[in-house]
Amino acid sequence: MKRTLIIGASSNPSRYAYLAAQKLRNYGHPVLLLGRRKGFALGEEIHLEKIEWEDVDTVTLYINPSHQPEYYDYIVLLNPKRVIFNPGTENPEFKNILLNKNIVPIEACTLVLLSIGQY
Repeated sequence: MKRTLIIGASSNPSRYAYLAAQKLRNYGHPVLLLGRRKGFALGEEIHLEKIEWEDVDTVTLYINPSHQPEYYDYIVLLNPKRVIFNPGTENPEFKNILLNKNIVPIEACTLVLLSIGQY
């Protein structure tokens, strides 16, 4: 299973980040939640601080590109295998940074990837 960090996690069940956390767990993938607001999703704490988690396979982004620069170094430090840029989070600058660090950037929807068995 692919340990996944959701950046932009939300406690609102109608948000895509919440739905992604739910679906990832349903498929057996452990989730880590990092958000801009304190709360809980699916019984898990949404952290506000950038924790140096180990063995993060995938980072999936649910934050606007204008908020992403503050996470560049943090994500690179975690050294995931890939970063998923969900619709609306595409960021060519960050994509190039990731490529230079041998981290695969993917422009796709986490929910769709799970649905079609390509996660």
